[in-house]
Amino acid sequence: MRERRKATKSSIAGSLLLAHPSLKDPNFRRTVVLMSAHGADGAMGVVLNRPLGRRLGDLNGEFALGPLAAVPLYCGGPVEPKQLLLAAWQPREDGFQLQFGIEPDKAAQLCAEPGAHIRAFLGYSGWTGGQLENELKQNTWIVTEVPADLMDHPQDDGLWRGVLGGVGEEWRLLAEEPDDTSRN
Repeated sequence: MRERRKATKSSIAGSLLLAHPSLKDPNFRRTVVLMSAHGADGAMGVVLNRPLGRRLGDLNGEFALGPLAAVPLYCGGPVEPKQLLLAAWQPREDGFQLQFGIEPDKAAQLCAEPGAHIRAFLGYSGWTGGQLENELKQNTWIVTEVPADLMDHPQDDGLWRGVLGGVGEEWRLLAEEPDDTSRN
């Protein structure tokens, strides 16, 4: 996996943002954000490794008995935390196809396709125009390509360590650092 160095010059939509190990903001500490949009007006993505331990069927009666009832529910980020966002990840011969903001009927159709992964997110991660670029200049985030096997990894706290560790040896050492370094 190669780290992309010139992230501030071009769009990073379709990439991962990995929280720098020193980032203390509780909204993003040790998160993996899958970027869906990035441009002059701002950026948007969803946090992949904050499972809520619930399923879409637990959310409300609309989904309880339908084909999406078992879809896992995640905290997508601090923006609009009550907004539901459905996303689908489908493996392809040349990588994967990612669809954000799909309608429930489309998500139900995709559930039947082999290898498709459907996720439900409450909220999303968003940045206004220039905000993410400033954070990237301050080394708040590590931008990396999406590994083809991303959805094969547990989508919990270990995801950040695993993906960051794959960026390079220095990052692997930082990823394995304990939360409380005084206990090291």
